[in-house]
Amino acid sequence: MPKVNPLTRSTIGVRSVEQAPDKLHRNGARPNRTRRKGSKRVVTSTAKARTPKPPKVGIEKSEFLVSKDDLRRINTSDGLIRLLRDNRIKLKQVVDTLAYEEDLERLQVELIRMQRWVQSRGKRVAILFEGRDAAGKGGAIRRFTEHLNPRAMRVVALPKPSEIERGQWYFQRYSQQLPNPGEIVFFDRSWYNRAVVEPVNNFCSKEQHLRFMQQVPEYEHMLHEDGVVIVKFWFSISKAKQLARFKSRVDNPLKQWKVSPVDDQAQVLWETYTRHKEEMFNRTHTSFSPWIIVRANDKKKARLESIRYVLSLLPYTDKPTKGLRLAPDTDIVSRYHRGSANLD
Repeated sequence: MPKVNPLTRSTIGVRSVEQAPDKLHRNGARPNRTRRKGSKRVVTSTAKARTPKPPKVGIEKSEFLVSKDDLRRINTSDGLIRLLRDNRIKLKQVVDTLAYEEDLERLQVELIRMQRWVQSRGKRVAILFEGRDAAGKGGAIRRFTEHLNPRAMRVVALPKPSEIERGQWYFQRYSQQLPNPGEIVFFDRSWYNRAVVEPVNNFCSKEQHLRFMQQVPEYEHMLHEDGVVIVKFWFSISKAKQLARFKSRVDNPLKQWKVSPVDDQAQVLWETYTRHKEEMFNRTHTSFSPWIIVRANDKKKARLESIRYVLSLLPYTDKPTKGLRLAPDTDIVSRYHRGSANLD
């Protein structure tokens, strides 16, 4: 005989499905019910269909507007976290962005100190930003120069040469842009156009390209001997990342000025660019003017670490000893060598 529960007067261990109470699962859905229809048992589902939650998005892509109530919630850390979660914002991305902005500001303070040292010592500093299209060169330059004294620094981004300039010595128009005493010059592309961009796109002859490759180490050695500090950055990105950034340019009306006919060929001629880039590294990487490779798939990391490299290179006074890392991350910024694995 089955045992009887003295409290409920029901049998224990033999309760049928019809006798089971209509309990809720943890997720709020009711269990399936079984009933008889004639001689057959029929299972009917009482579970409610779940509405899929919208995916989380980055804060820069979110469309939510902040109300007065939201502003009151932001005053506390818990309120801010709840606001972001309620609007399906990726919390980790927000935290990472805040950390990036904090690091950037502190490094920019050091850049100001460095610039004052350059001015007081009459140093001449030329920083070259090279790389494939959409590698993040312009964005890095903006973070370098955002708070510097404009009277003691310049950004040089030369257009294509004029008819007169085509008849001049190739280095002439770049030599006119070299830094004066106490000045830092940032080259958004430089004389190295003739090493990669021009031969790939047939903007120069083979003889002009060969002559450049022979002359550029001598040219940079003369600058080095004359006291000019040269920093040569190559911002390295993958083919897939370049394509994604090209699409972003097309879709963003504020970036339309960046779109150029050369972009259309950058993906098609990827391997040709690679061959010329490797030849440039092999023939122009020297002890007095080395190439510094910046892995730039992550723009924010590339900006921070390239700034750190320059700050660690120049022996300006009053460098911080605690609380701020000036040594660059070698996984992001490293000196070129033939065995190094680059993204591009």
